[in-house]
Amino acid sequence: MAKKATPAVQPNAAAAGKYWLLKTEPGEWSWSDQARAPGGVGPWDGVRNRQAINCLRAMRQGDRCLFYHSGAGATSRRVVGVVEVVREWYEGEGEGAGGGGAVDVRAVGEFQRPVALGEIKKAAGEVEGMREFALLRQPRLSVMPVPAKVWDWIYEMGGGFVQDGEDEDEC
Repeated sequence: MAKKATPAVQPNAAAAGKYWLLKTEPGEWSWSDQARAPGGVGPWDGVRNRQAINCLRAMRQGDRCLFYHSGAGATSRRVVGVVEVVREWYEGEGEGAGGGGAVDVRAVGEFQRPVALGEIKKAAGEVEGMREFALLRQPRLSVMPVPAKVWDWIYEMGGGFVQDGEDEDEC
């Protein structure tokens, strides 16, 4: 079916859930890779930082995550879409208990307009909770919580997202 944009006001799909940001190098795992995975589902793994692992362990099914492309150039650092947790933390095969686990996430939709890190930084003084947002305080952290007001602002700046028409009522 044709793709269409969801409204700029985000439906409350994860009513009791939390919001997160997941960072990835596009050369390793891009939005296109996520969207092309079977059912749009893939594991979010390879995280080694203890704080980031703790965030992954705290995720619950239905939580929504901003999909952030990191990269060497400032123009490549941007939020490009939304994924949803479909399988909570599990240990990776042969990895032991010292980390090496993952959560599975499903592509929900690509933003109409990517939201650049520079825009997020400019909004730090205007958007409630933005100054405390880990993306600005701990820029090397690969998995982090997102305050609801920050989520709403980024979602609005991204213009909503494009998704397949089949599951439109679910979002």
